[in-house]
Amino acid sequence: MTSVYDFSARAIDGAEVSLDRFRGQALLIVNTASKCGFTGQYEGLEKLHRDFADAPFEVLGFPCNQFGEQEPGRAAEIAAFCATSFDVTFPLFDKVEVNGPDRHPLYAWLAKQKRGLFGSESIKWNFTKFLTDREGRVVARYAPQTEPEAIKADIEKLI
Repeated sequence: MTSVYDFSARAIDGAEVSLDRFRGQALLIVNTASKCGFTGQYEGLEKLHRDFADAPFEVLGFPCNQFGEQEPGRAAEIAAFCATSFDVTFPLFDKVEVNGPDRHPLYAWLAKQKRGLFGSESIKWNFTKFLTDREGRVVARYAPQTEPEAIKADIEKLI
């Protein structure tokens, strides 16, 4: 696969979504969790989503329960939490695994495109972020500690 648009994933409502529907947009893809020390980043992610609402850009959230079991809920519970706690309106997907033998193919590809510390393809924690350009290529990987606001200038360069 050559671009992010070649993948699909199950949306939080259960529908299968081809990422090709985001073709031509820069994307910020984030593995999220509702009970993490970084959960407050939902607010910053939503702010990016709203700030760039008229631009070719989208935030995509992928809940994951692989780190400290910090996303234990079912899809409906996750969606309700994000909506009521952070007024999240950007696309959310069903829970995925980002490491290991059941790793979602999207995350296997993302991690191979932009490796972590010491060349690792592992995702280290919740709220690891990948930025793709409008051609679907991964251009940056950000650590969980990187606040969404700190990525804004990089997004502006792509749109």
